[in-house]
Amino acid sequence: MDYQPLWLTLKLALVTTCCLLLVGIPFAAGLAKSRSRFKPFLEAVVSLPLVLPPSVLGFYLLLAFSPTSGLGKILDSVFSIRLVFSFPGLVISSIIYSLPFMVHPVQAGLEALPSSLREASQTLGKTNWQTFTQVLLPNIKPALLTGTILTFAHTLGEFGLVLMIGGNIPGVTKVASIAIYDEVESLNFSAAHLYAAILLVVSFCILVTVYLTNKRLSKNRLPI
Repeated sequence: MDYQPLWLTLKLALVTTCCLLLVGIPFAAGLAKSRSRFKPFLEAVVSLPLVLPPSVLGFYLLLAFSPTSGLGKILDSVFSIRLVFSFPGLVISSIIYSLPFMVHPVQAGLEALPSSLREASQTLGKTNWQTFTQVLLPNIKPALLTGTILTFAHTLGEFGLVLMIGGNIPGVTKVASIAIYDEVESLNFSAAHLYAAILLVVSFCILVTVYLTNKRLSKNRLPI
């Protein structure tokens, strides 16, 4: 069995999750705090990957990343970066595709906190950044855990988007879901079953961990 697709899948999931922790949490905080009339439109844009077929999103990203497009041409000519059929392209696509899985839980957690919590912190002299990092985030640990784990688990199972953007290049873009597809096409069902079983077990363990940890955090959480 070739374990390279599994390691590549794990790498993609880890990198995507870390990037979304840096990008998704501030974005979710901005949405939670916003009172703009454009907020529903921003929320709709974030939620699009939940309803769009991966092939649709993959198609438009493929056009955007193509060296013949405006963005792709600039990246290729100025920075010598080619996103199509490359691991960086997979990472950027996965960040866009998994964005709602990070933003929605964090946004919901922040919106559920009473405004008095922020006001009390600021009354004690804490800055907005200190209030956010030392007061608000510690009080939404279940939401943060849920967003992190769901982002990781969702990236593990990506197929259509990965195939559109990355193709099937061994050691570069051939992740486990693509490997399963290849083995099924080759009628090598034993290898496909092994890949699928590993992903099934890992995904199940991740979800059980989320539910057990959230249950423990909810019991230990002090009333606000």
